Amino acid sequence: MDDLDETTLRVTDIFKAANIDEEVLKTLSREDLKDLFPGPENFLKRKKLWDMIGPKDGDPDQDRGSGNVSATCAVLTSQPPTSTPVHEITAKTVKLPDPPEYVVYTDSELDMVRSQYFDLLRNGKEKVCKMSKELSCRLIRNTITSMVAILRASPLGKEERYPSKHELRAMSQKIVDYYPMLRDTSDLPYLTIYSKMYKRVQNMKSPRKRQGPKPQRGSAKRSLFETSTEEEGTASSSASTASTVILPESDVSNDDLSPGNTAFGIVCFYFVPNPTQNPNPSDVAQILDLEFDARRAFIDSSVLKEEDRIAKIFEAYPCFKDPQNAMDELRRILGGTNPKYIDETKKKWENFCANVQFYGVWKKVLKPPIPLNMHDVMPLPADFTIAILTGLPSLFPSPTSPPKRLGNPSEALLHVLQAREDPSLYLEKRPLTSPVLLFDGKVCILAVGNVPVSTIPKEEFFDGMLMLMAYYYTMHLTYPKCVATLLSVIQTEVLCDAIHDRDATGAYKRAMAEWKSFIEK
Repeated sequence: MDDLDETTLRVTDIFKAANIDEEVLKTLSREDLKDLFPGPENFLKRKKLWDMIGPKDGDPDQDRGSGNVSATCAVLTSQPPTSTPVHEITAKTVKLPDPPEYVVYTDSELDMVRSQYFDLLRNGKEKVCKMSKELSCRLIRNTITSMVAILRASPLGKEERYPSKHELRAMSQKIVDYYPMLRDTSDLPYLTIYSKMYKRVQNMKSPRKRQGPKPQRGSAKRSLFETSTEEEGTASSSASTASTVILPESDVSNDDLSPGNTAFGIVCFYFVPNPTQNPNPSDVAQILDLEFDARRAFIDSSVLKEEDRIAKIFEAYPCFKDPQNAMDELRRILGGTNPKYIDETKKKWENFCANVQFYGVWKKVLKPPIPLNMHDVMPLPADFTIAILTGLPSLFPSPTSPPKRLGNPSEALLHVLQAREDPSLYLEKRPLTSPVLLFDGKVCILAVGNVPVSTIPKEEFFDGMLMLMAYYYTMHLTYPKCVATLLSVIQTEVLCDAIHDRDATGAYKRAMAEWKSFIEK
C-alpha cells in the first residue's frame, strides 16, 4: 500500500472501506478491480493496479492481454434476430456436441468497447457504439487461431484440421451475442461475421493441388451454409437433397426452449447440394420418411412460437413449399405406411362435397343448378369449387366472428382476386396467418401466412382444400376461430381423424348432429 503515490489516495480510501489489506490485494482479479472501480473513467487506475498486483512475465497463471477466458458452458443453438436487448452477462464459451469447446476471444480493448455499448444501451443510444475495423479484424483473427488450436489439441484433431462450417456458424452467433454492436440488421445478424471467419479459414488452409493442365471449369458454386466435402463423408450422391442435424437435448425446462434462447436443443437444416438442379422427389420423400420422428418432434414441440413457426419450418424444410411434399407428410401423420391414403382421401372429399351440395340447398346456402354426379364432370368447374368453399363456413358455422378486415369467414379459406389486385399486397394486409387459396380465374396460388408457397393448376383447384388441411397438419398450425367448426368437421369426416372430447366445442357438436341427421335421411 506504501507504493501508491498521492494521486491514488482515493484508491486507498476505497480499499480501506472494503477492508482490503495487502494480502487480499494480491488475490484480486480483473473482475474484482472492475467491481471496485467501475466505468471507463477508471480504466487507467485499474490498469495501474493490475500492473502492480497482476502475475509477472513467466508466471504460468498469467492472463494479461490473452484471450484464455473461462466461463460457463452453453449449448449452441440457431438464434434468429430479436428486438429484445442483449443482456450484458453472456457466456463466452461455445460447447458443441463433439469434444472441442471453443472460446470467444476478448482482451482489455474489446472489453472496453463492450462496456461502452452496454452503458449506451441503458440510455437507448447503443446504435452510436461501433467497433473499429482494427479491433474487429483482431477479434476474427485471434478467434480463428484459437479455434484451430483447440480443435487440433482435441481427439478430433487427427481427423479434422480446421473448424467446420457448422462450427463457424455457431461461433459467429456467439460472437454477435457477446459483442452486440457487430450484429447485422438483416434476418441473419451473424452473416457478416460468419463470412469473415469463413474467409479467414480459407486463407489458412493449404492450397489445393491443381487439376492438371486443363482445370475443370464451370462447376456449380457451393452455397454459403452448404456442408463441405469433408463434412459429407459417406453421404449420398449429388441427388441427395436433405439432412437433419439434431443437437442433444439440454437439462432445461420447456420455458427455456425458445429460438432466441441458448438452451434451444434441436436445430434442423435442409441442404441442397446443387442449387441449380431441382431436387429429386423420390430422394426427398425417402429422406423425409427416414427423419419423420425427429422432424415431428421438432415441429410439434413448444420450441417454436406461433408467430414465427411458419418461417422457421420453411427455413428448416424448404421442401414443404411443394404442396406434394405437404400432402405426403399428411399421409405419414394420418395414413402411416398406406400408399393409397391420399387417393382415398380425395375420394372421401368428393363424396363429402356431393352431400354438401344437397345439404347447402336444403339449408338455403347453395343455389342450384349444381352437378348431380360429380364424377362425370371431373375436373369440376372453378365456379363449383368457389361456391362450395364459400358456403362451407355458413353450413358449419363457428360462434366467433372473423376479423373486421377479413369480412366473410370464407376468406380464411379462399380469396378471389379482383382485377389488378396484387396478391402480395393482400397477403401482407391479411389479418390471419393460416393457409389460404388465392384464385384469379386462371391460376390458384397457395399461401401459408404471408408466404406464397406454390401455384396450383386450375384442374387441381378442387383439391385445394385438402392441401390447406395438409399444411395445418404438416406445420402443426391452430385452426382460425372463425372456421374452427368447419375444419374440425373436415378433420373427422374427410381425413377420418377423431377429435378429443375436450376439444369438441358446442358448435362442433351441434353442426355434427345436424349433418348426421341430414345424411341418415
